This record gives sequence, C-alpha cells and structure tokens, in this order.
Amino acid sequence: MLAFILIALIGIPLMEIWVFIEVGGRIGATSTIVIILLTGVAGALLLRIQGLGLLMRARKTMEQGQAPVAEVIDGVCLIIAGLVLLTPGFVTDAIGALLFIPLVRRAIAYWALSRVQARYSAGGQPRDGGQTGPTTIDAVYEEIPDDPDNDEPKSSTGGQKNDPWRRPPPSS
Repeated sequence: MLAFILIALIGIPLMEIWVFIEVGGRIGATSTIVIILLTGVAGALLLRIQGLGLLMRARKTMEQGQAPVAEVIDGVCLIIAGLVLLTPGFVTDAIGALLFIPLVRRAIAYWALSRVQARYSAGGQPRDGGQTGPTTIDAVYEEIPDDPDNDEPKSSTGGQKNDPWRRPPPSS
C-alpha cells in the first residue's frame, strides 16, 4: 500500500506536467489555463448539484429505516471527484469526470462492498487474524427505578416514547 501511495504521489504530478506541456504546445498556454479554470468551476457546480440530490436520497433512505450505505459511498466518490476537479491538471480532471458518472460510482460501490464482505465473516469478525473471542463492551450504567407517581404504563420501547434518537421499527 505504501508503494502505491508513493507511486501515485510521484507519478500523477509527472503525468500532469507531461500532459500540460503537450496540451500547451498544441493549443497555447492561455487556452490551457482557461480550460483548467473552467473544469474547476464545472467541478464545483457538478458537486453542488449532485451533492444536493445525494443528500435527498440519503434522507429518504434513512426515513425508510435503512442504512444509506450506497449514498455514503456515492458521497465519498463525489467528494473525491470535486477535489480532483479543483486540482489543476487534465489527468485529475479526467478522473474527476469519471467519478461524476453514476454508473462508475455504482461499480466502485459494488467493488468496495464486495471487498468488505469478503474480509468479514457472518459474525462480524475479520477473517484474516482479527479477534477470535466474543466482543466485550465495558460500560458504566445506572438503573433508573420506575416512577411510582406516574400512572402511565411503559411503552414497548422501554418508556422512551419521545426519544428523538430512536428510529421507528420498519413497517412491514
């Protein structure tokens, strides 16, 4: 992994410099700079438009009582797309443009989820040398006795009827 990061940190700027020289030699320095500035502005606009849509989808998914896993992965891809489009360069702009395509993001999400599922067993423990025993949670707690003055019976949620953090059970 360290070698990959090192190659990326050296290789990407070298590719960008080479492409800058080639494009600048063919269309001129001014046109090259204008294109780079326009891709940065376009990236910011695309990030705003697609990001707002993504937030709405994530909210709808959470209202349905489901975890917005796909939306989170889409969000990470959109953030990366916006960052690389704001970074000056044609290679990073191409990567950013690809990440704005929903089909590419779905493929990345599928790949990421399959890697996570392959790494973890059904019990939630890593398959490659993680913990072998049950998970122990060390906590401090205090038992709160029932209020004898309150005539209302406790609900099936343990008396937490108005708890804003509790999700309602999914409807069948």
